Amino acid sequence: MNMRSNIALSALVCAGIIAWLSGFASRQLVNPAEIKADAVKIEVAETATAGASASKKSGPEPILALLKDADLARGEKVAKACAACHTFDKGGKNGVGPNLYGVVGRKKQSHEGFAYSGSLTETGGDTWTYTELSHFLYKPKAYAKGTKMTYAGLKKTEDRAAVLAYLRSLADAPAALPTEAEISAEAAE
Repeated sequence: MNMRSNIALSALVCAGIIAWLSGFASRQLVNPAEIKADAVKIEVAETATAGASASKKSGPEPILALLKDADLARGEKVAKACAACHTFDKGGKNGVGPNLYGVVGRKKQSHEGFAYSGSLTETGGDTWTYTELSHFLYKPKAYAKGTKMTYAGLKKTEDRAAVLAYLRSLADAPAALPTEAEISAEAAE
């Protein structure tokens, strides 16, 4: 070996030792811990109603009767929390969550190009109906165990109805509003 080869080899060995020592020192200074919970958790404040009983129903209240008169502007405002992970425009890209244009009436887990967790296959029903979306938005983790969605849920019935009305408007041909028979059937459940 000549002198240049020795210098080059020495430089590589020194660089490797420096890299190893800096990694070792950084692990000693900062103790990395494995994350055991979602890094970003969006909490929605839940308001207590006067006279609420302890035996409160675990699922969301019926929603279909509220859709006809739901406030689209309110729905758009409430849905801004969803914009952290979703897009709403036609042909929009998927984000952390799938694009939501045309979601009402769409087949579950069907938006092209999004890698779903597969948890929605166990929820029943193939299509995102108003009722299915209401249950999902109420408590996503309870509705679809194992879902990637970290949103805590939308507890206020009026807000959920407004968001569903807004999502309904995001379509080339918006889904039909519920019939009186569907509203009555949901109220009877």
